[in-house]
Amino acid sequence: MYSNMLVNCSNCHTPLQLPPGAESIRCALCQAVTLIADPRSLHSLPSSHALPPPSPHGHAPPPPSPYNHAPPGPPPSVHGRKKAVICGISYKYSRHELKGCINDAKCMRYLLINKFKFPDESIVMLTEEETNPANIPNKYNIRMALHWLVQGCQPGDSLVLHYSGHGSRQRAYHGDEVDGYDETLCPLDFETQGMIVDDEINATIVRPLPHGVKLHAIIDSCHSGTVLDLPFLCRMDRGGKYVWEDHRPRSGIWKGTSGGEVISISGCDDDQTSADTSVSLTRKKKCLKFSNVYSFNFHTYD
Repeated sequence: MYSNMLVNCSNCHTPLQLPPGAESIRCALCQAVTLIADPRSLHSLPSSHALPPPSPHGHAPPPPSPYNHAPPGPPPSVHGRKKAVICGISYKYSRHELKGCINDAKCMRYLLINKFKFPDESIVMLTEEETNPANIPNKYNIRMALHWLVQGCQPGDSLVLHYSGHGSRQRAYHGDEVDGYDETLCPLDFETQGMIVDDEINATIVRPLPHGVKLHAIIDSCHSGTVLDLPFLCRMDRGGKYVWEDHRPRSGIWKGTSGGEVISISGCDDDQTSADTSVSLTRKKKCLKFSNVYSFNFHTYD
């Protein structure tokens, strides 16, 4: 219903595309918030996108859910395959060492298996503690794991990517980043092999995602706000108030999926840093407690 709605930014007049169900949107260029209730900001829409008629009972219809934008057709099976890539990097014996990332990875694995019933064999663990050389979290292995995650995915599949480690950013020269920087993940060997850039992550696990497939990404690293390069970003404060931002590249390059749904939860904003923390808990309580300690930046679009 709302998938093609456009508004002009109330301040700089940049055209902004609305995610379905949004009641306001923030311009990523000037940071002004435009309320969709203001009819002066709306572009005219084709009749196929007209608003629903008033309720005969005098009550306004409830706003559409941001998730009610799947293509027509029968819904996919709710019992599809479950696959996950979990990466925790401690950078041990280096000046970049982190203390809690491998524990984060173990806790996420515990959560997926015991709460969400992911089969153990469908989870790829990448940490320095793994004995298989293919599971060491270097740049090559992380890249291969990302390809494995989406390979052969079909409607009904549920995919999870969890990353706990260093993140960074670097100057972007292609003009597709609002802030002028690409966000990056830092593999174990990033000082010699380089970082994994958000453009590559988007091309690998976001754009190929077909209808009916869901991907949840939990990225706990510095500068991780838009590390999947999704078209829309939703900022939510501690009181639950949220506002959408249009992050589509001004070049027109499509950064969304091929019909699937992606939700990315990040540890901080693009210009912020994260830090290790220590909590005195038993091992079991850590695994249950630490699954809920992320600060949320929330992105979704299909």
